[in-house]
Amino acid sequence: MKNYYTYILSNYDNSVLYIGITNNLVRRTHEHKNNLIESFSSKYKVHKLVYFEETNDANSAISRERQLKAGSRQKKLDLIAKNNPEFNDLYPELL
Repeated sequence: MKNYYTYILSNYDNSVLYIGITNNLVRRTHEHKNNLIESFSSKYKVHKLVYFEETNDANSAISRERQLKAGSRQKKLDLIAKNNPEFNDLYPELL
């Protein structure tokens, strides 16, 4: 069974948030951190994984991504703070 992840990345001072989905969180976070794909995250140095959710249903991950993107910035910050109050980079825990 395949896993899918909805995730939030932030920049160094947590002033920019990026929301995405992937089926390989380690690989995708590595791509963001190393600017391997020219994108929003490379432009704004959004390299810190601060939140993620896992599901085995691709449609659920897509729906959750849309829900998070539609929410206010404060709701996103509250979600991150509830699960990761220090806004630590969670990437090392994945390795």
